[in-house]
Amino acid sequence: MKRQTKKLVCLFYCSETEDLARRIAAESYSIQLKSIRWGAFPDGFPDLFVPNAHGFRSQHVAFLASFSSPDVIFEQLSIIYALPRMFVSSFTVVLPFFPTGTLERMEDEGDIATAFTLARILSDIPISRGGPTSLVIFDIHALQERFYFGDNVLPCFESGIPLLKHRIHQLPDSNNVSIAFPDEGAWKRFNKQLQHFPTVICTKVRDGNERIVKLKEGDPQGRHVIIVDDLVQSGSTLIECQKLLAAMGAAKVSAYVTHGVFPKRSWERFDHDNGEGPEHGFAHFWITDSCASTVKEIMGKPPFEVLSLAGSIASALHV
Repeated sequence: MKRQTKKLVCLFYCSETEDLARRIAAESYSIQLKSIRWGAFPDGFPDLFVPNAHGFRSQHVAFLASFSSPDVIFEQLSIIYALPRMFVSSFTVVLPFFPTGTLERMEDEGDIATAFTLARILSDIPISRGGPTSLVIFDIHALQERFYFGDNVLPCFESGIPLLKHRIHQLPDSNNVSIAFPDEGAWKRFNKQLQHFPTVICTKVRDGNERIVKLKEGDPQGRHVIIVDDLVQSGSTLIECQKLLAAMGAAKVSAYVTHGVFPKRSWERFDHDNGEGPEHGFAHFWITDSCASTVKEIMGKPPFEVLSLAGSIASALHV
């Protein structure tokens, strides 16, 4: 039988995601990088141009986005809305980190659920010749957000957890690993993917005006405990979990998050244990390259290590 060949994908990217785009292209001969001219008019509004636009007709096209700040969203949306109208065969948007995911609730009258707003904007991407746009997102913060998207897009929700599992198997003490969840939300998101590991569940409880982390379930004694969550911002909860696990006899404490947001360089709060024990810091702290600016800041700084999403994205582009 004739072997089926992978479809050729033309991958566009913004300046922030160029390094990840090159890693993705290196994963597959059938992914070709294509450039966009990013400029600005004197008033600051975008001046954008897609070279050789006629050459992409009947091609499978993708765009690797990064909505790292409100400042860059408009110019990327302008490209995202334009590419599927260039008579392409199919269109895929890869947005590794859905940045408004933590703002999905309306608890008081007047609260604005910006996660829903962004989902509505992405749901209005024009349909290409091949049908609705595919939207690839990794480890979205709240599970209900998958229902925020309309019928004009096909959300494809991927996870960075397989990268962590592969890395765990490379550890010299892989047979002594337990997985810790900092709260029940993290447990609900990830426990099914990590159910083969012994589990520790932490919880936040109110003590007066403070919220403190306590152990709800499991035994960290003598184990290499890896705290798993979808994202980190200030890092306060992870650090409190590390201190708790160290006090309860963990042999090592490490952490994994898919999205290392770290606003205001909050990654500087995380110490490396230097092999001296978990009370001194983290043995490992793994993140993916979903937040490009963070990767550049922490590269080569223990305890941090970057697990690339390039292979996972390359596979998603060939679905």
